[in-house]
Parts: sequence; structure tokens; C-alpha cells
Amino acid sequence: MGKYNLTALRVRQTALNQKSNGKISKFPQWFDVVRDIPPSEVLIRNQPQQHQLIRQRVKTIPGTSKPQVTFEVQEKPVKPKKASRLFQPVEIKYEEDQLRKEFFRDHPWELARPRVLVESTGKDFERYDWSRIQQPGKRLDGESVVQRQLWLLNNIPDMNKSTAYDIARREFYRLRLQEDIERRVAAEEAEATGAVFGPSLLEVGMELENKEFEHWKEWAKMEVEVQKQNNVAFVGAPGISGDEERITLDEEPEAEPEPAVAPQTT
Repeated sequence: MGKYNLTALRVRQTALNQKSNGKISKFPQWFDVVRDIPPSEVLIRNQPQQHQLIRQRVKTIPGTSKPQVTFEVQEKPVKPKKASRLFQPVEIKYEEDQLRKEFFRDHPWELARPRVLVESTGKDFERYDWSRIQQPGKRLDGESVVQRQLWLLNNIPDMNKSTAYDIARREFYRLRLQEDIERRVAAEEAEATGAVFGPSLLEVGMELENKEFEHWKEWAKMEVEVQKQNNVAFVGAPGISGDEERITLDEEPEAEPEPAVAPQTT
């Protein structure tokens, strides 16, 4: 290991020497600040703070009349790290991270739905009440299921994760079905009053897929024909070997006998 570089700790002394030697005409603006708040002289690097995952649960304790709120601390397994990663910041995890991962693993197409990320004040979450899954001013999405499940785990006595997940999903499916019915009824009412809708996204996708399939089929036919021609040119005519073909070409064709003419009788 090399020597310690203390240049940064002596930056005020360096500026003072440069002022006395005439290299600078006035002190920098940070000169007095560094005097009042000097840099740290601790040369020992401490390990980053270990974040614990704290979960809130409501449990019924034997001998008590009312459920009590308990906080569970989940200890993280300590894994050996390389020396180069020893002082890296520790990843911060929350309980809803695992809930969100499980939901979108079971419902991957929810990520394809458009989402509104812009908030009006930045504190819209403060007026949400997750005792019900549908919130005013917020579109129903996968995050609603995650927050609803987390609320059930934190406020319903003796609630486990699988039961809360089933309850939140059931409410989510019911509202999704209601939205689909409303959308279908609105389209039927519009068509009854003369509205004409173009092809749906599914129909457009199927049409593009059919065009691409027809294009591929034509290309495949051409490739098969070219391959057949190459095989015939390489192997030769079927049923004739190379020697027989050479002998046939060397021999001259025999003259055909002229037909006999019968004598005419008078």
C-alpha cells in the first residue's frame, strides 16, 4: 500500500500559503467555510448501514381481548463479499417489492397496459384509502392490488400473504370484468347510433401476420425449387449411371430399316 494523500485535508493551508506568496490576490470564497467546518480526518472506512426489513402485522395474542399490532424484523442473511464490494451501499428493500414481483409474474400482460405516471401534487398517495381497492382519481392497475394486499396484511388480524393475495385478486378481477362490460356496452350503443369502428388491434395484428406468412410461403417454395434443381444437377438423371451415359453418347445411332414396298399388280 502507498502513502496516504492528505492534500484534500490541507487545502486551507495551501490557499493560505499561496496568498502569502502572492500567487493569488484574495482568498477563495470557501476559505472561511473550511475553517469553520474542517474536513474529516478519519481515515478508516466504515461498512455501510445494514437495512432491516420490518413488517407490521395484527395478531391475536392469547389472553388478550383485542388484537395487537406487532412488528417483525426479518434478518437478512449475511453473505461474504469481495474486498472490492465491501463498502458498497446496501440495497434497500421493502415488503411490497416481493408482493409486486409475485403479482406481475402471474399477470405479465398487466405491464403492457398504459399507465399514468404524472401526479398532480406529488402527494396523491396521502389521500388514498386502501381499505378498498378502487381509489378516486387513480386507474385500476397492478399497483392497486399490491397496495390492497399490503393493507390487508397490516390491518386484518391473523392475515397471511396468500389469503390477502386471493382477496385482492378477486376484487381486481371483478372490477376488470365490470370495465370490460361497460366498454362493450358503450361500443354497442355507439354502433346502434351509427358509429363505425375500424378494425381492432387484434384484427390488425392478424392481418399483418397473414401477410408475413404468405410472403414466407412464397419464399419457401422458391427455396425448395432451387434446392431440387441443385440436387438434380449434382446427382444427374435418375436410373442412368455415369459409364452407361458415356457409352450411349459414344455410340452412333443405328439407321432405321426402310419399310418394304409391295409390288403393284395390274
